[in-house]
Amino acid sequence: MTATASATPTPGALHPTSGADALAGTGALVRLALRRDRLRLTLWVLAVGVLPIYTATALDTVYPTAADRQARATLMENPAAVILGGPGFGRDDYTLGAMLANEMGLTLMIAVAIMSVLLVVRHTRTEEESGRAELVRACVVGHRAHLAAALVLAALANAAIVAVTVAGLAAIGLPGPDSLAFAVGVGLTGMVLAAVAGVTAQLSEHTRAASGAALGLLGVAAVVRGVGDIAEPGGSLLSWFSPIAWAQQTRAFVELRWWPLLLSVTLIVVATGLAHRLAGRRDLGAGLRPPRTGAAGASPLLSGATALTARLQRGTFTGWAVGLALTGVTFGSLADAVLDAVADNAQLSAFLAAGATRDLTDAFLARMLTYLALGSAAFAVTSVLRLRAEETAGRVEPLLAASAGRVRWLAGGLLVTLAGSTLLLLAGGLATGIAAALTLGDGRLVAVMTGACLAFLPAVLVIAGIAAALVGLAPRLSALAWAVLGYALLVGMFGVLLDLPGWAMRLSPLEWVPALPGEPLDLAPLAGLTVLATALVAAGLTGIRGRDIGTA
Repeated sequence: MTATASATPTPGALHPTSGADALAGTGALVRLALRRDRLRLTLWVLAVGVLPIYTATALDTVYPTAADRQARATLMENPAAVILGGPGFGRDDYTLGAMLANEMGLTLMIAVAIMSVLLVVRHTRTEEESGRAELVRACVVGHRAHLAAALVLAALANAAIVAVTVAGLAAIGLPGPDSLAFAVGVGLTGMVLAAVAGVTAQLSEHTRAASGAALGLLGVAAVVRGVGDIAEPGGSLLSWFSPIAWAQQTRAFVELRWWPLLLSVTLIVVATGLAHRLAGRRDLGAGLRPPRTGAAGASPLLSGATALTARLQRGTFTGWAVGLALTGVTFGSLADAVLDAVADNAQLSAFLAAGATRDLTDAFLARMLTYLALGSAAFAVTSVLRLRAEETAGRVEPLLAASAGRVRWLAGGLLVTLAGSTLLLLAGGLATGIAAALTLGDGRLVAVMTGACLAFLPAVLVIAGIAAALVGLAPRLSALAWAVLGYALLVGMFGVLLDLPGWAMRLSPLEWVPALPGEPLDLAPLAGLTVLATALVAAGLTGIRGRDIGTA
């Protein structure tokens, strides 16, 4: 007789649950994630890594002398500037490095934090929600491998940004150790939020809830840091409860110290350990927090595809509305201080007025409205591409199986985009006008700034129309709408400093809008933008009529 070995696998062989086996397959998942996100990661690394390098170069051009930089340093004493920047270390000797750390550090940290949150949630909770994680776990993959791979991916992305930033800042002549501390602080802040996202991904069973919770904590950290820095010069005790402050407290380019970064490392280790522990206490696809039970019947306000789209986007809209309103208040309150600082700076005056011979007050306010319009345009692109995401996720087909047609569905979604973009411009302009009126003592600015901000609506709708046309005609290329927005951002922020030719400036829809207040209101370009936006939307609606839903 021949003995036959049993083919029954050992318990836990295919689904490891403890020790090193729980991380089985992590390397393969990291390689898969790098391949899937190679374009996305490249764009993030280049955008965030190159931004401080170019900003330092631009600041050196606009503020070439020590006197110019000291005039700029006076702006950092304003509470609004402290909230948007940092505690203002080195204001008594405002070098280029100190200017970069104080005024760009927060922006970079928020950018890498958002990147890290999106990466971790995408490769953990989104994989489970889509059902792909269950298929992968049918192989020899540990139950903590997805989380570990997502965190490794975030660490690699942040490390790449640190490397690009350090190399670039050192190349333009900034001190190497300070450049390293500045970049590492930014990268560690990103990893703090990556670990936090790892925790929130275990708590909720939905992607939006997981990323929303992590980004909400990022917002709280930014507010706590801002309030703490306002309470006391250089930061109060409250500031130290925010991981953003830990990176800023390295005092790079002023009085370098490394030890605050140990707090970031400690929190990363603790949050990562907590995320792994929670991952072992829940079922695949479920969250530790039970989902909230909905109402038995839908509200009348939820009838129809358009109302559903508005409901799904209300959180995004609320976040943008609050952000643009606060930004508008900051811009308006800074008007008086900025004008005092730039009055004797020929380069900055030229940047604000863009070569025009007009009042610097109007020039400054008009320039700030461009940034509010860019924020509204970013919401518009997000809103339109959200429709494409709903389509690829398979949630549109059930809607179309009812009475809603595909053209009606897309048109309803674009109507939500139109309403949201309009309200955002209204909120930003109104907030800017109120703050400027209180600061400058000119009540007419409330109506003037509100109307001036609304003048950007046709240009914003052109950008939204491009996204709509791509969704309808070439859905695989719909992400190119972000490239259009990115170009508008480049032109709006750096076009004058780069001395771009007129034709290159005019490729941005925002550049066709009259620079209100201060310039005559010319309706012809606004009418042309409106016609172009309408044609783009019509192309998108025609395209979706003739293609299959859920495919390219």
